[in-house]
Amino acid sequence: MRKISPTVGAILMGVLGAGVFATTGAAASPASADQPDLAPRAAQVAATPGSGQLVVDWTNELLQIEKTPGLQPATVHPTRSFAIVDAAIEDAVVSTTHEGQPYLFTVTSPRSARPDAAAAQAAHDSLIALYPSAKPQVDQLLNSELGTIPAGPGKDEGARVGHTVAEILLALRANDGSAVSPSPFVAGTQPGNYRPTSSASPQFTNWGSVTPFVLNTPNQFRPGPPPALSSQAYANAINEVQSLGQDVSTTRSADQTQAARFWNPPIWNTWNEITSTLVTQQRTDLKRTAQVFSDLNLTFADTTIAFYDAKYTYQLWRPVTAIRLADTDGNPATVANPTWNPLVSTAADPSYPGAHSAISEAAATVLSAFFEPDTHLTVSSDGLAGVTRSFNGFQAAADEAGLSRIFAGVHTRLDHVAGQELGKDAAQFVLSQADTEDLGGL
Repeated sequence: MRKISPTVGAILMGVLGAGVFATTGAAASPASADQPDLAPRAAQVAATPGSGQLVVDWTNELLQIEKTPGLQPATVHPTRSFAIVDAAIEDAVVSTTHEGQPYLFTVTSPRSARPDAAAAQAAHDSLIALYPSAKPQVDQLLNSELGTIPAGPGKDEGARVGHTVAEILLALRANDGSAVSPSPFVAGTQPGNYRPTSSASPQFTNWGSVTPFVLNTPNQFRPGPPPALSSQAYANAINEVQSLGQDVSTTRSADQTQAARFWNPPIWNTWNEITSTLVTQQRTDLKRTAQVFSDLNLTFADTTIAFYDAKYTYQLWRPVTAIRLADTDGNPATVANPTWNPLVSTAADPSYPGAHSAISEAAATVLSAFFEPDTHLTVSSDGLAGVTRSFNGFQAAADEAGLSRIFAGVHTRLDHVAGQELGKDAAQFVLSQADTEDLGGL
């Protein structure tokens, strides 16, 4: 079960004077049994095959917002927005279906309240609060979604529940540390210390201090320190990326080059797109789709907090720095190349652990709890238009996504392994806190 702290409980009781049930695993309880003859009809909405498309629509809206220059705040990680929106959808659906476990709480509602109206309103209100300048396009999607729902008390009550859920959840996250201005980064000068690899300032230096959504603390699954620069493990990792990840490499295959470019865009976007395709193909219902996306993006948000905690704890230099300054690392098994460049641009943060590896392993773990693990995937990419890559299962896709960062020249195998371990641990913890009795193939 997900535990609710006294602080959270106080906020729940104080917002709007609303009737809110702080739940610990039990199904939501209705405030009244008015219009009991409508209860099956309302519950059936969330169980209708294909009704989960509503969640896909809002996911696509958030993806479009995030990809629009200037809309995503530079110091706020996008995974926070995905988690808030999808947690709001989940709690709105649970509040109106009176079935399952919410992320944190349920809002009282009559049996007649429409879960689709609740989900749409919760997503809309969350997005408006997170991206005020996107209001016109977000309003348009809400009008489109609500326009398909018959007018009446059920629609109105559903919208009320969705609005209340979004308002409470946003209040709960208002002081989570995400708005704190990042501290200026002071680079170290010793071998192994991270230094910026471009003119861009280090990113999300404070993100490891943001309050997690589900994890107990940001460092709950912090990996152990990377091997010493003098070790053979370190030398092996640097020599591998030096060979495979150089901009002009004679050892990297054409397929590995394609993989490096294919997986290069923001990895949480790619896995949300993969999930959208899956639930659309399988015509998943609203209740299950809300749970899938909520667990997925809560995991992404907490995995991101956790890997930034680790990155800025260890502050390990990136491959481009390590290779150019290999003559200073004290390891006779590494050789410096002052002109070495990676295949793709290096992100402005420390190397260890790898973000792509952590997020992808988290995704594979969550999705394998809902879908058959060996589900065939055909994945497209924002990085290579018109190109698809196919995989026989989530783990195969996650492995390639992580390894692609070695081919890209921006991470070592040490980063990859540590990232995978962190992502798996975080995902398993999130799943363990959720209602898992219904998990399995969709």
